[in-house]
Amino acid sequence: MTAPQEPADRTARALAETVRRLTGAAVRAHAEARARAVVDLATGILAERLGLRPVEAAAHLARLAREAGVPVVALAAEVAGLPEPDTGASVVEPGASRSVGNGSVGNGSGGNGLGGSGVVGAGRARASDAGAPVSPALAAVPDLQRAVEAVLEQTGAALGARAVAVWQRLPGGALALAAQAGLPADEAAAWARVPPGVPTPAQRVVVGGADLWPGEPGTEDPSVGSGAARAVLLLLDQGRRLGALELIWTEPAPQLGPPQRRGLYALADLCTTLLAPPPGGATDAVAGRGPDPSADPPPDDETAGLLAGLLTPALLLDPVVRDGRAVDFTIRRVNDRFRDRLDRPRGALEGASLLETFPVACAAGLLDRLARAYETGTPSPAERVPVSHPRDAGPVTPPADVLLTVAPLGGRLLVCWQPDDERAEEDERTALLRQAQRLVRVAGFEERPAEGLIRWGDGLRELFGLPPEASPVPLDRLAWHAHPDDRPAIRRLLDSVRHRHRTASAVVRLDRPDGTHRFTRVIAEPVVDGAGRLTAIRGAYHDVSVQHWTEVALGATRERLADSEQESAERAQLALRLQQAILPAAPPPLGVTGLHAAVRYRPAAQRDRVGGDWYDVLPLPDKRILLAVGDVAGHGVGAATGMVALRHALRGLAVTGAGPARLLGWANTVALREPGQVTATAVCVLLDPVSGELCWARAGHLPPIRLGPDGAHVLPLPHGVLLGALDDARYEEHTARLAPGDVLLLYTDGLVERRDRPVEESMDQLLRAAGAPGPDLEQYLDRLLDLSPADTDDDTCLIAVQTE
Repeated sequence: MTAPQEPADRTARALAETVRRLTGAAVRAHAEARARAVVDLATGILAERLGLRPVEAAAHLARLAREAGVPVVALAAEVAGLPEPDTGASVVEPGASRSVGNGSVGNGSGGNGLGGSGVVGAGRARASDAGAPVSPALAAVPDLQRAVEAVLEQTGAALGARAVAVWQRLPGGALALAAQAGLPADEAAAWARVPPGVPTPAQRVVVGGADLWPGEPGTEDPSVGSGAARAVLLLLDQGRRLGALELIWTEPAPQLGPPQRRGLYALADLCTTLLAPPPGGATDAVAGRGPDPSADPPPDDETAGLLAGLLTPALLLDPVVRDGRAVDFTIRRVNDRFRDRLDRPRGALEGASLLETFPVACAAGLLDRLARAYETGTPSPAERVPVSHPRDAGPVTPPADVLLTVAPLGGRLLVCWQPDDERAEEDERTALLRQAQRLVRVAGFEERPAEGLIRWGDGLRELFGLPPEASPVPLDRLAWHAHPDDRPAIRRLLDSVRHRHRTASAVVRLDRPDGTHRFTRVIAEPVVDGAGRLTAIRGAYHDVSVQHWTEVALGATRERLADSEQESAERAQLALRLQQAILPAAPPPLGVTGLHAAVRYRPAAQRDRVGGDWYDVLPLPDKRILLAVGDVAGHGVGAATGMVALRHALRGLAVTGAGPARLLGWANTVALREPGQVTATAVCVLLDPVSGELCWARAGHLPPIRLGPDGAHVLPLPHGVLLGALDDARYEEHTARLAPGDVLLLYTDGLVERRDRPVEESMDQLLRAAGAPGPDLEQYLDRLLDLSPADTDDDTCLIAVQTE
């Protein structure tokens, strides 16, 4: 009988335990239901009496409870005139709240505040009709994360929102993601902190902008959550911008009219009550992390007033505690007198980790000192601590002494951070002075004749060429270290300082042991007492050797430059005269041939840029006319002499009856044999005045242009490289015919060359501006020169020939 009895006993005990558990769950469920009913009733009463929507009434109830420092359920019972429900559960789960919102409260029959469910039901019905979210009993949720989850549940059901985020403003302007619902965990972690200055939609609203609604400018800026639309509402508490509520839609948001926006504002008020610290108290510490560094103290926070009233630079630190020990500190505040050596702004320091902000100093013992003061609660007296800073690039800054005083202050640390300015400024001034003296090669001295004391500054022994251990040289012995010719100047300087008590200076040549000289300016001034007696001489030696040698070199350069300028002017004048002597002012008479010709030569505006442009019009024995223009590379006498050689070569060879291609081949040989290997472009034309037939060849030159009744036509380009470039150059010939009245135009690039456009474009523009040639070729060429768009300041040649 014993064996079968034991399973029966175990079964009975299990059943009894199940009954007790279910009974307890039922009791708790009834207690929570009573609490929700009381909160709903108080919400309905406030909604009716204050003319609020249910969600606004819930926010108002939560804010009143927080300001009074009592549970929401207790305040709700007082508002409804009912005894406080006897329940151990002070937190109403969002899921339970949703069950109430899904229809467990009345049907809206009560409108006088006596039936809590009826009032809330009626309010919920009106809000639902308008499309606004409803949150009965949400006022009783004391946890921000649970509240955000409930907000998402209700806005998702009523408005289609897919994610909700609550941003908390940190001291200095950064934003922290205080709570969220509907976002992936990795994305929420990546957006846990937004530095100040990053233009997210929430940051725009928190720093002073207006609330943002879907589709408004600014909502498309980068932010947490990838959605098609978002709304951002400011969380404002007694004038303080605590943060922002951000709702995200993955699809286009519905139309949010005034009723929907009013409901969302109420939800933002609910989040504000949970985000703001309770009046008169500090924010609770987060387990395992110490006090929450993101909490912004109220305006009347005593620590803020204390920091502002201190006359020394100071920081307020919140400890970061793990396993009962302070492993880091968060810089909660710095006062206006604090100056960072790396010039980081105040906003970049507040809210940052001390380890990240001063890593070198913390590794050198700063963190241990602060942790010891926090853990023992014992103030630390003023202590000189060296502090170095890492730069973004380059070495760590030299350590600077800081007088550090630490005092525990209500779970925080107040740190007076006083730089040792006197020593630091003195060392800095000394270093700057030495650097300046070294750069300008100046060194000071002081002599006290009565005491036999001489002080020399750094660099004077090197200036005199003395070893480091050598004794200073007194002014009385200066003449022995100077060039003999400078000794009278030294005597006059000493007489002015010693006997006339006047400041004096002199430039002397110091004879150094290595045989070199240093040109040195010596400046000395007397120091006299009240009785007019000389007590000291102070002054400086200034090494002006570089300046002296520079002046000597400049003088020699000026002389050579003057000679070069004169020679250049003479060469330019010679080139100009040579060119003017070779080029005729007018073409030879061609009237018997039935042709009219005009020529123009325009020299460069700058006389030193006289070039090698040339032209030629020559009647040949076979009744044909030689027309040629060319441009020798370079300027000056060399270009002019090259031009003379090529022009005369073509004139002499043209009488052989050879064609233009052959003539250019011979001219290429001449260019290759000229001293300095002349290079040039040229175009050569043989024109039969009777038939109007012409044959031409070119050597890298611009093609001729035929001007007729049908407009301007550029003749085809035969192949041919410039003269003087290749030994075996070959040149092609092309033929054409001029009709009676046609004009043939040859020119050099100085007419149309510009730095900002192709030559062809400039030529087309010029011809269109000049119009038809007309009967007077002289006027036409003058018009081309006047309208020339060229900007290279080069000389120009023109030939125009017109058939009858």
